[in-house]
Amino acid sequence: MLITGAARGIGAALARQLSAHGAKVALLGLEPELLAQVAGDCGEAPWRYCDVSDRAQVDAAVEAVVGELGGLDVVVANAGVAKQLPLIGGDPLVMEQTLAVNVLGVYYTVRAAGPHISHPEGYALVVSSLAAAVHLPLLGAYNASKAGVEALGDTLRHELRHTGAKVGVAYFAELDTDMTSRGFGTEAARSLLGRATVSGVAPLGPAIDAVERAIARRRRQVVSPWWVRFVVPFRPIAQRVTELALRRGVGQALAIARTEAAPFTTEQPERTSRMGQHPPDRTPE
Repeated sequence: MLITGAARGIGAALARQLSAHGAKVALLGLEPELLAQVAGDCGEAPWRYCDVSDRAQVDAAVEAVVGELGGLDVVVANAGVAKQLPLIGGDPLVMEQTLAVNVLGVYYTVRAAGPHISHPEGYALVVSSLAAAVHLPLLGAYNASKAGVEALGDTLRHELRHTGAKVGVAYFAELDTDMTSRGFGTEAARSLLGRATVSGVAPLGPAIDAVERAIARRRRQVVSPWWVRFVVPFRPIAQRVTELALRRGVGQALAIARTEAAPFTTEQPERTSRMGQHPPDRTPE
């Protein structure tokens, strides 16, 4: 089993739990020291540093760890980032980097792992979010990226069906992870909401249990907390409710966000090009 974004949060917790229950896992991520710690907790599982927005890195890392595992049945495309962004007046690089990691990163991951899981026991789980269904202010980049992940998962399900492989999409609300505390606990968010999140922070454990069950049963959808299951199919209603609930205070929150030095939820490496542009020493394939 291959897990991206495995240095912390959902990825690290999932790797530890599945390994404890007998699964052979391989880990990809950006933080070598943390990855090595998680790998040690997983019986010295294979791991690689990998920026999932870099196709060449993903291809090389997937081939390497698949070789060490001796094959692949499951891939969990979990790596992702978040950072608040006012769509008007915000830094467009936030949008570009978020889409590069969250959308292209998932695409590159399933593209590289796809040939290995294209068999009746194969399974791909792409980690989307409740943000794919309900879109809040300040999170335009994250909302768009997670809607893209949902679309990739649904499309991949069509395209792998003839191989017997299954595809699932995960929808999580705010969980007790670094992403929630760093990405959504900003001054602008507190100005808008009066607290760090919309729905309250849910414990991580039940989400990891839900993912483990989804993998075992090759489910097409996994949610956490439980109530997310009822929001996703009624997204137009949920969207209208949130718009009414948050109609006051958005202007002030946007003004704060335009000057607030909020970080990405995971420190990002320097990238040589913006999304959609090729660096000077590379030519399009």
